[in-house]
Amino acid sequence: MSHLMNTYARLPVAFSHGDGSWITDSEGKIYLDALSGIAVSTLGHNHPVLVAALAAQAGRLLHTSNLYRMPQQELLADKLTALAGMEEVFLCNSGCEANEAAIKLARFYGHQQGIDTPAIIVMENAFHGRTMATLSATGNRKAQAGFEPLVSGFARVPYNDLGAIRAIAEHNKSVVAVMLEIVQGEGGIRIAESEFQQGLRKLCDENGWLLICDEVQCGMGRTGTWFGFQHAAIRPDVVTLAKGLGGGVPIGACLTAGKAAGLFKPGNHGSTFGGNQLATTAALTTIEVIENDQLIANAESVGCLIREGLAQELSGAAGVVQIRGQGLMIGIELDRPCGELVTRALESGLLINVTADKVVRLLPPLTFSTEEGRELVRRLSVLIRDFLAA
Repeated sequence: MSHLMNTYARLPVAFSHGDGSWITDSEGKIYLDALSGIAVSTLGHNHPVLVAALAAQAGRLLHTSNLYRMPQQELLADKLTALAGMEEVFLCNSGCEANEAAIKLARFYGHQQGIDTPAIIVMENAFHGRTMATLSATGNRKAQAGFEPLVSGFARVPYNDLGAIRAIAEHNKSVVAVMLEIVQGEGGIRIAESEFQQGLRKLCDENGWLLICDEVQCGMGRTGTWFGFQHAAIRPDVVTLAKGLGGGVPIGACLTAGKAAGLFKPGNHGSTFGGNQLATTAALTTIEVIENDQLIANAESVGCLIREGLAQELSGAAGVVQIRGQGLMIGIELDRPCGELVTRALESGLLINVTADKVVRLLPPLTFSTEEGRELVRRLSVLIRDFLAA
C-alpha cells in the first residue's frame, strides 16, 4: 500500500470473494458480514441476479455520458419517484454528490425567492459527506478540523429539537431549507422522532422552506420501509440516496418534489459518470430483487429479532446504555469507547463497525436470514460481555 494515500485506518485483512452474508479473506477465513460495506451491499455478496444483470450490461455498454438519453435512467427515475412519492431525479455517483446537489438546489431556490445569502439549517452530529459543502453541513468537528475556512451558510441545531429550529426561524430570514438525516448513521444510529419529522414538515411549509431528507445510509429498505421518512408519513421536498441503491455499484440520487421540482435546468448541474448504463442497471436490479424477495419485510423482521436477541443476551450487563434502531440499522451504545471491539469481532469471524466512539453499528445486508441473525446475536453478545467485563 506504499503508493496509496494514507486516508484510511484499514484493518489487517483483505477479502477475495463472498456469498450472501458470508465473505472470505485472502487466507481462506470466512466471516459473517454484519456491515455490508457500510450499508452498501444490499443483496449481500455475489447475488446471482445482480451478477447476471451486470455481466450482461457490461457486455453491451458501460457508459456514454449524459450528452445522450439513457433508457435505464428513465426507468430508474420512474421507479424511484413511484416508490418515494417524489417527482424528479438527478443521478450521480455517491452520497456526498447527492447531498451537494441538494445543497445547490436549496441555494438556487433561495435566490429565486430573492434571498442573497441563503442559509440551510443542519443538525448536530450529522454526517453529510466530505466534500467542502457537505463537510461544512456535517456536525462533526473532528472531520472538519484542518479544512477551514468552511463553506458558510449553515445554521446548526440539536437533533430532534423543533424549538431550536423555531428560534432560528424567528431571527434568521435567510433560511431556505432544513437538512435532516432520518437516522444519523455516523452519529450513532440516532433516529429522528416521528413527531419531530411531522413538526418539521409543518414548519417548513409555514416558512416556505425546503425539507431535505438525507437517506444516503438509511434509505432503500434498510429501516423496514423503502425510505425512513415513510415511518412518519411525510413527504420531503428533497431526498438524497446512495449506498444501498446500487447493491455495491457506485450510484447516488437526488429526488425532488413540490416546490423543489423543476428548478434545475440544463447547465445548472451535471455529472459525467452519473447514472451511466452499468450503475442504473445495478440500481434497477437491486430494486427488483428487493421487491421480488420481499426484503423490506425481511429487514423489519430480522432486525427486530436481532434487537430483541441482543436485549435478552445483554440483559443486566453493566455498561450497555441502549440498544436501538430500525430494521437492519442497529446500534448498541456502551458507556465507554469500544473501538477495539471491531478487531475482536474480526478475530472471531464477524464484521461490525463502531461509530461515535461508543456505538456498535450493525448494517447487515437485507438478505440476512433469521439463522444469520441468531448467529450474529450469539457471537456479538459474547464479545460485548467479555469486553465490558475486562
